[in-house]
Amino acid sequence: MLVAGIVILLFHKLKQPVVLGYLAAGILIGPHLSFPSVLSIHDNNTISILGELGVVFLMFSLGLEFSLKKIAKVGASAFIAAICETSLMIFIGYRIGQYFHWSNMDCLFLGAMLAISSTTIIVKALGELGLKQNKFAQMIFGMLIVEDILAIGIIALLSGIATSGTITSDNIVTTLGQLSLFIIVTMVLGLLTIPRLLGYIAKSKSHEMMLISVLGLCFGVCLLVIALNYSIALGAFMIGAIIAEARPLHLIETLIEPLRDMFCAIFFVTIGMMFDPNILINYYGPIFIISLVLIIGKVTGCTIGAFITGKDGKTSLKVGMSMAQIGEFSFIIAALGASSKVTSNLLYPIAIAVSAITTLSTPYLIKLSDPLSSLFSKKAPRRLLKIIHGYTKTIDNLHPQGDGALILKIVGKIIAQIIVNCALVAAIFIASVFVTSHIDILFTTINGEIVHQQLYKTIVCGLSIFISLPFLVATYRKLKAFSMILAEIIIRDNFFGQYNYNSRRIVFELLPLIAISLIMSLIFSLSSPILPQINYLLSLVIVFVLLAIVFRKPLIRFQSWLQIELFSVMEDKNLNN
Repeated sequence: MLVAGIVILLFHKLKQPVVLGYLAAGILIGPHLSFPSVLSIHDNNTISILGELGVVFLMFSLGLEFSLKKIAKVGASAFIAAICETSLMIFIGYRIGQYFHWSNMDCLFLGAMLAISSTTIIVKALGELGLKQNKFAQMIFGMLIVEDILAIGIIALLSGIATSGTITSDNIVTTLGQLSLFIIVTMVLGLLTIPRLLGYIAKSKSHEMMLISVLGLCFGVCLLVIALNYSIALGAFMIGAIIAEARPLHLIETLIEPLRDMFCAIFFVTIGMMFDPNILINYYGPIFIISLVLIIGKVTGCTIGAFITGKDGKTSLKVGMSMAQIGEFSFIIAALGASSKVTSNLLYPIAIAVSAITTLSTPYLIKLSDPLSSLFSKKAPRRLLKIIHGYTKTIDNLHPQGDGALILKIVGKIIAQIIVNCALVAAIFIASVFVTSHIDILFTTINGEIVHQQLYKTIVCGLSIFISLPFLVATYRKLKAFSMILAEIIIRDNFFGQYNYNSRRIVFELLPLIAISLIMSLIFSLSSPILPQINYLLSLVIVFVLLAIVFRKPLIRFQSWLQIELFSVMEDKNLNN
């Protein structure tokens, strides 16, 4: 901290990013330079522990700035542009690694590192240039939110690949499925409990109690994700995003800010400590090529992505020129590869060098966007400019308006609610499998055979269906609402003449039954260890279908109450703000 304080003062005077100052401080006191021994740190275990604490606080603070409301405001444009650019950079990074004849793991991690731009550096650069309120900046902020979400998914996916040591389509699909289920269930349960708990703690007016409680939740969730073999970054980010919906968020941010600043500084310093300057000398060629390709690829990918969504050429170019760098997520991805020992030693210092180069170039690239767009407007063929303008206008006209936009919004909400309810049902059955696998010993005889096995499985499966019943009823109701809208869209007025109503009714009565049957078949396949014989299972299904019909209204009221409680958490926080 002593060296970091001196170095960042110097960097501040030179008007350079503070992050680069931390990296420089780390290089100075790291084990790779012959700095005075009293200041030099050689204990790799200490460096690793400090770095991991830094990751926790960095990701936790990013989560606190994240809001579920922001996702809704981002819009399809930012999603499409970010996904286009991220996919392109993963492909380019992988191909660069192959060009250098690196291993498949090095290529994959390089692609992931190049895919995510630095939120910290971009926000700081735009703020210093006074551009944060501009139209193109809002598009950038939306893309950064999407990139943060994608980065969490990429880190979790790479963690699974690093653990297994293989890259297969089955592995990727399974990891993404498990990750999605874990995130949805954790977010729902967390939003129903943690904001209210923190609101209760805030009534005590004790800052100490609030700080310790928040830190306990943060590290507790980190322990949970480690136990489930996920990245610690995922746990810290998720608990931060959940706490971001609590009413006393401003107080929490105030209490956490000093710790966040200190440990984030330590994180970037430890990154610098692990940088070997000899790598920079020995691999200056690859570093220069990767930096150049990163800038060109990011500018091209973001510009094209923004333009595809209907942004004009000038706005698209500004977006592209502002996002041509890598930062904190790239360091975490590189550290994951190094700690898992699935990547070579050169990848980590190369990531730091590329980040430093692209960070320094960011303000200049942003300033160049206006002159470049003006030059393009003057020099480009008129026919090309006319095509670009016509495309932008066409895409703008395609955006749904009036009733179309309202229907699209309603359908989006219905689909989201179906996904959440299905995820909760799947989690209940998977949890039942987990619990029963650990208490089977209670139902065994001396010979080790389970007593009344079918009865045991029938009871466990029945309890799982019983707990899931409110969410299954809600899923069926949402599927029916979706089917009714779909029937209205597909079967136009007088499409079947006098049979129009009956045709629509067949669709919205039959489709939900087919869909719910397929969903339950998938969930049953995931929970096969607790399923009884087919005749017992069919009996259970019939019994609970009848119960769902008889107790339909109480089940609907209970699920609606949960839904209202979930949304009221976010509404309360927004009203408070």
